[in-house]
Amino acid sequence: MAARPNVILVHGAWADGSCWRGVIEGLQSDEYPVTAPQFPLTSLADDVARLRQVLARQIGPTIIVGHSYGGQVITALGSDAPGVVGLVYVAAFALDEGESLGALLAQGPVPPALVHQSVDDRGFVWLAEDGFTHFAADVDPVTSKVMFAVQQPLASNIFNDAMGVPAWRSLPSWYLIATEDQAIPPPAQQMFAQRMGATTIDVPTSHVAMVSHPKDVIRLTEMASDAIAAIR
Repeated sequence: MAARPNVILVHGAWADGSCWRGVIEGLQSDEYPVTAPQFPLTSLADDVARLRQVLARQIGPTIIVGHSYGGQVITALGSDAPGVVGLVYVAAFALDEGESLGALLAQGPVPPALVHQSVDDRGFVWLAEDGFTHFAADVDPVTSKVMFAVQQPLASNIFNDAMGVPAWRSLPSWYLIATEDQAIPPPAQQMFAQRMGATTIDVPTSHVAMVSHPKDVIRLTEMASDAIAAIR
């Protein structure tokens, strides 16, 4: 059996690496080397620097999986992504050059999951517990409360960062569209996937597919791995 590629899992805002637990366990049981680091969420540059730090520790080809704002981080690797052979987006932002999260979100009404926010005196955005009823709508209440407890806030200045040349222009991409998402509208996800030319799967899940439907995230990641192996 050929060696499995490395997999790096990139969490989004109001989350940490623990959100990937089900995905980690499944990929590890299938003999994939997995890393799910913690990202500071202090600036896009800081988060990309953390991703590059983890990338530098990998030996061999690597697939990167990003959820939500984590899609912004993996996209911002640009054309300089040593060892990266594929990108997997899970209900994630996949901006094009010159776009910003703030400008994109301003194009429509505030999604239900993002209505209940507060900004602290250091400029970090927190999601209220009420927001998690939409953010993690199909997650059991006990798990949702744990997710609320471990959330990491997002620096508000990140919404203004414009994307450079996106990594998906030079790397094959896959996209899980969460059809019941109340944070990133499904039509926006479809638009991201279509303009990337991504291979897609539709899953009837809330925004946090990696928690409520880890097997689908594993399936898409392994689909990417098999497709890449076939052409290498």
